[in-house]
Amino acid sequence: MPFPAWKPGLTVGIIAVDPSSPFTGGAVLGDRVRMSQLSLDPGVFIRSMATRGFLGGMARSTGEVVKVLDALGKDIILIETVGVGQDEVDIVGIADTTCVVLVPGLGDAIQSMKSGIMEIADIFVINKSDHSGADQLHAEVMTRVEQDHHIKGRAWLAPVVKTVAVDNLGLEELWQTIEKHRLHLEESGEFLQRRRERTGRETLRMIHHELFRLVRQHLEDTGEMERLVGEITDRKRDPYSVMKDILSGWLKERGPVGEAL
Repeated sequence: MPFPAWKPGLTVGIIAVDPSSPFTGGAVLGDRVRMSQLSLDPGVFIRSMATRGFLGGMARSTGEVVKVLDALGKDIILIETVGVGQDEVDIVGIADTTCVVLVPGLGDAIQSMKSGIMEIADIFVINKSDHSGADQLHAEVMTRVEQDHHIKGRAWLAPVVKTVAVDNLGLEELWQTIEKHRLHLEESGEFLQRRRERTGRETLRMIHHELFRLVRQHLEDTGEMERLVGEITDRKRDPYSVMKDILSGWLKERGPVGEAL
């Protein structure tokens, strides 16, 4: 399906995340087949990614790929996450606008009632709205959205948009709704606030990964890890005291973190 003609000339980056097998670590990456025609468009770049055991509905490096596509000048970056549940909502830490896509007849009316999904959605999209049950699903989601809005007093009331993607129906309305949400973020100051919070989380995450790498490398190079694992297995030590000793000893030897790095 080509990008809607009512917004011509935009370049698009698509990041499609697929789940990995917990047994083999492999992933089907069927997005390459599903979007094969779209990939012929010179203005569209598609990157399939496997979760490889990373939780949250995305791959570990999804955020980094977003930065690359943004640096390449893509006007729109779409992230298609793994089908998410109540806790797999890490997309809110990356996307400016989060669309939760529901379809009638698959129990989504119940799924949408989960608090995690309700809280991350900036826009609800009911796709395949020409199918039986779409109107009921629309009404149920609207009721829950209004209740949630009334209780929590949010400034943005998440709209519920009907689409039939295969027939290009409702996509213009969806795009206009996304633009309205972007305008709301900018006018309220929330856009800048979200970006600052995101930068803070990314910085802390990078620090976490680098410290973990340094500590792990030190334990493996010195053989300390094997000894400690043996003591824990033999019930001579407990993991909590071992963890505290490792961190205190490692940081004491290297002084301030800045000197260690």
